[in-house]
This record gives sequence, structure tokens and C-alpha cells, in this order.
Amino acid sequence: MIESTHSSPERAAVGALRESGRTSVLLIGGGINGISAFRDLALQGVDIVLVERGDFASGASSASSHMIHGGIRYLENGEFRLVRESVEERNGLLKIAPHYVKPLQTTIPIYSTFSGILSAPLRFLTHKSGKPQERGAFLIKVGLTIYDTFSRDGGSVPRHRFLGRKRALAELPALDPNIKYTATYYDASMHDPERLALDVLQDGLAAHPGAKALNYVEAIGRDGDTVLLRDRESGTEFSIAADVVVNTSGPWTDLTNDALGADTSFMGGTKGSHIVLDHPELLEATRGREIFFEHSDGRIVLIYPLKGRVLVGTTDIDADPREVAVCTEEEVDYFFDLIHHVFPQIDVDREQIVYRFSGIRPLPRHEDTAPGFVSRDYRIEVDQKGAVPLVSLVGGKWTTFRALGESLSDIVLGLIDRTRTVSTAGRAIGGGRDFPRTEKAKRIWIQEYLPGAGDRAEKLLTRYGTRAAQVWEYIEHGDDAPLAGGDLSTRELAWMVENEMVARLQDVILRRTSIAFIGNADEHVIEEIADALAPLLGWDRARHDAELDQTRELLNDRHGLHLSSRARG
Repeated sequence: MIESTHSSPERAAVGALRESGRTSVLLIGGGINGISAFRDLALQGVDIVLVERGDFASGASSASSHMIHGGIRYLENGEFRLVRESVEERNGLLKIAPHYVKPLQTTIPIYSTFSGILSAPLRFLTHKSGKPQERGAFLIKVGLTIYDTFSRDGGSVPRHRFLGRKRALAELPALDPNIKYTATYYDASMHDPERLALDVLQDGLAAHPGAKALNYVEAIGRDGDTVLLRDRESGTEFSIAADVVVNTSGPWTDLTNDALGADTSFMGGTKGSHIVLDHPELLEATRGREIFFEHSDGRIVLIYPLKGRVLVGTTDIDADPREVAVCTEEEVDYFFDLIHHVFPQIDVDREQIVYRFSGIRPLPRHEDTAPGFVSRDYRIEVDQKGAVPLVSLVGGKWTTFRALGESLSDIVLGLIDRTRTVSTAGRAIGGGRDFPRTEKAKRIWIQEYLPGAGDRAEKLLTRYGTRAAQVWEYIEHGDDAPLAGGDLSTRELAWMVENEMVARLQDVILRRTSIAFIGNADEHVIEEIADALAPLLGWDRARHDAELDQTRELLNDRHGLHLSSRARG
């Protein structure tokens, strides 16, 4: 028997917004860039409502390569401004979000000395891919030297270094013995993108009582200064008036504008897919480093150890945002080919894939420019022909989300005749505040703030950063039992429902935890979590079973799992 503790299916926040009917800024799209602008505007004291048709950071933001990087390849595109900004923001995130953003040693295997010298200037000037040609040591050395000049920031990351074959194979013995050199430099990894986005969102909500955020609410029309919204949980439709409407819906920007009555053709996204392998031999072969290189077709690819698994990606294929992006079998074959290219003695097969994911990058329309050369920079379009300005974000990437949010916020502030009162530069994000940086500091912090947590302490600190102190205090004040083989607990799940806007089973499995990513989302686990969620969210048996069916379908169709419903006793 599933008992409900909720008397109404309509969420309180939606009801409150329906009653108010107005805000200063309505922001549509809850990916990282929309969330960043939301936080920035909330810090200025602006009344703002963010609506997201799915869960927060469930679209393009959930399909990243888990990297915070300066973008060395952007140098070849001539995007020096973007590289400088990206490196500065990478260095900044290492300081303000140290709970999720960590330095990552990155190694490039190199097979020649001078390859690509003649073709690189042509690619630089035309942005056409032409016949793929591998970059040799000379070009990579030039690029990394320039990259280092952008990276100067009091030693946030070390400078690059080159090794010849003998020393390179001594460090990474599983590498292809035919390499001539390796180049090693540092970028940064992002361990929990969706949780980092949630932290940024929580900061915005805490900054100003007039800042509201709603997931599973979509914009479906516009009349003057009023936008028609639909709550996808209850089916309720309602209107909200705003002084400015901001569209940050990523690859779906043109589709959102169309729903708002604006005909635009800003976007031209490309699909990027990844696989996650449970492969101890391959994990050991990486020696904790990202292996980053250009494959024979000209695509930049990576092999990257993360959470005890190995992430492999990515592709760069023109895509239609109206179609669901999935990792195809052809892409899996491609990934296996590139693994064999770098680690020729290591066998991989499909049984070792525990998770697949794919998404569409929010790139600008690019006509005949090769996908790999499409700018990763962003621009902001302002349409003032209607009753209120419609602001559209075109482009953007994870690394620069803070700076992008500030730029977008500045434009909105100008439109509503407000001035900036605070900057987000250097401002700690969520659980990154006072985060312990050394093992000794971590032990001391855990003793002080997580007393009695035992083996769970490390997991809580990893998942929440220093917000773990509030989570643990909540857990201790109620009955608690383990879930998902100890990866979660009933009381922690209740915390997520009360504080992290969980609305559906998939929110927990895919985004509030890493259960799906590391391959632990089996039938037993998802049923156990659904059983625990039902009374917290007021689900009756029909909704409980529908959540299970929808989550299985999502995991099977989008993420390559093979779940089937079990007979329940």
C-alpha cells in the first residue's frame, strides 16, 4: 500500500506563481546558462522567474563531456577571446566550485613531428575541414605555448610538458608504442554537472525572495507582455506578465521563440554522444589522466577516468533539435575504434558499457562550416518589436557559464533600467564555500560537521560539498534506512524532495545522484527508490507504476540499458 502525504497534485510554487501573475524577468530554459543568469539577476535583487519544461540541467547541460576546459582547439578557429575567457573561467571555477571542479592532467599522444603545418593555416582561414590531417608535435607545441600564456593565474594549473616515446611509455605503458611524443597539460574535470547546476540555482533562490524557479513548466504562447505557461505535472495552464522575456533554451531556442510568436533561425546544433565503461584495465591504463587527441577523421576525442568508470566521447554530427538525440551503434563502433587506436592491446566490448548518453550542443547556425569548426562562443540577440523585449541566447558552453550569465544579466539590467550591485566573479558556489582543499583539512571538516556519519561522510561531502553539513543534520533528525545498495538513504531522499525540487523518479536516478551514470540503475534499485519516493511526493499506485515505466523506457531508449519490469510479490 502506498500512502500519500500530499493533499494536492499541484505544487505550491506553481500555485504561488499563478496567484502573483507577474514578475520583472521571465527566463525560459533551465540549463546551466539560464541558471547562471538567474543567479546573477537574483543577486542584483531582480524579481525573476525561471521555468524549465523538464528537470533542471536535463537537456544539453546533462550531455557534456564533464570537462571545464580552455578549449585549446579554439585557437585553430582564431577564437582567441573565447580561449582567454575560457581559461580564466576554468581557473576561477577551480577556486569557487572546488567540490565539483578538479584539476585534470591531460595527455595528447602524438605520431609525427611536422604533420599539419601546411593544412592548419587553411583550416584557420576557411574553417572548412577538408581532408583530415593529424597535427604533429610542432603545431601542438605552438598551441600549448599560446595556451599557457592564457593560463597564467598564480599557478592554478602547471604548464605543459613534452616527452619522447621512451619516457612517455614509461608513464603510460599501455599507450600505442608507435607514438613519437606525448604532450601533457592541465585542464579541469567536472564530476557532477547536474549537481553543480543545482548549486548555482540554489544560490539564486537564496539570494532574493523574488527569485523563483520551476521545473516541468513550459512556455506555450505569448500575448503582449504575458506568456502562457503549462505545468506539465498537473496540466494546469496559467499566464504570467513580465517586463522582459529571456530565452535560454539552448538547442531549442528557435522552437521556443516560435511558441512565443517570434520567427528566428539562430541555432544549428550538433550531436555529441558518449559511452561509460566499467573496464578496470582501461581505467588503469589512463593512470588517472584524460587522454585527448584528434582521431583520423579530424574529430577531437577523449578517454577520461571518472567515478571508477571510463568516459569515452565524443562525436560532432549535425542534428535536428526536434528529434531525440541517442548514441547509435555506429557511434559505439567509432568509440571502440578510437580506444584501440590509442590502447591497441586493450579489448573492449558492449557488455562493458554501463551507460550511454547523447545531447545536442547549442551552437549557432553554421551553414557549410564543418561542425568541428563551428564557434563555441555565444552571442545575445535582443528583439524589441513586441510589447516587451525578447532576449535570446545563442551558443554558450559549460566552461564559461558564469561569465555568460553575467553578460546576459547586464543586458537584461539595461532593459529594465537597473544597475549591477554585485559581481559573481570570485563568489563561491554552493557547497564550494569553505570546501576543505587537503586530505588533512577534509578529515578535520568531517569530524566537525559530519560527526557519526562514518563511511557515509566521504560520499556526502563528494555529493554536496560543504552543504553536506545541512544534509547530515537533517538525516540525523529522523528514521533512516539505506537505499540503492547504500548509495542513498530514505532520509537523504526526503532531503532531496524538500530542498532540491525533485518531481520525478528520473530526477533522482539521473541527476541528483550518479546511480545511472556508474551503471547501478537496475530493476531493484529503481523500484526501491520509487517505493520510497511515492509517499514523499503523494503518488498513488497508478502514478508510482507510471514513473517506473517512464524511467525504464528512458534508461532503455536513451541510455542503452535493458531493464524490464519485475513481478512484484
